[in-house]
Amino acid sequence: MRQVNAANLPISGPEAVFITHLHSDHTLGYPDLILTSWIMRRTSPLQVYGPPGLQRMTRHLLAAFSEDIRIRTEGLEREVRGGYRVKVHEIREGVVYQQSGVRITAIRVPHGSWKEAYAYRIDTPGRSIVISGDTSPSKALVAASRGVDVLVHEVYLATNLKPEDRPGGTFWPQYMREFHTSEVELGNIAAQAKPKLLILTHIIRFGGTDKELLEGVRNGGFNGPVIVGRVLGRY
Repeated sequence: MRQVNAANLPISGPEAVFITHLHSDHTLGYPDLILTSWIMRRTSPLQVYGPPGLQRMTRHLLAAFSEDIRIRTEGLEREVRGGYRVKVHEIREGVVYQQSGVRITAIRVPHGSWKEAYAYRIDTPGRSIVISGDTSPSKALVAASRGVDVLVHEVYLATNLKPEDRPGGTFWPQYMREFHTSEVELGNIAAQAKPKLLILTHIIRFGGTDKELLEGVRNGGFNGPVIVGRVLGRY
């Protein structure tokens, strides 16, 4: 919510939220979004789209904050009763949202042992964008990304990948290969999809540099415009 505010977007919340998968690093901000947007005068249910399991997660989060909700509603804050509500849409592949000229399509992608994870393609009258979420290389994602204006894709720097000295660290290289996309693999994906702009996100560097990431993408075969994404960047 602090980033929403820093981006000069309404802190009463977005019209809809799209969750790629339920890994904690992608959902820890979810209760903040639910509750802070309510405190900032959201009055209608928050529309949230994501994979199976999202309904259960949402129900448990609201239960976890039930005392907070009670105090804020019944105490001197006098928050809007029921304003914290969430309308969950557990999705499958295909068009999941279509409103005011915006169409959003869910693309199922492979993310290790997760049963369901999704990328999203956003089409508006003036622009097309694909957001990969977390995924290993995906033919479905390549097909959905062909010729888009912007492809926002996760990446890890494979040249620095090695086992780590920690519990489970010996499996780290295997984990990265099964759950994520390397810089060279991403270059190959982008070379096939040919987006007008490639933005790198969810970057796992292992101490590497922007230059190494970009060189890896080029080595994978992509020669188009590519940017290392930054928080609150505009492209």
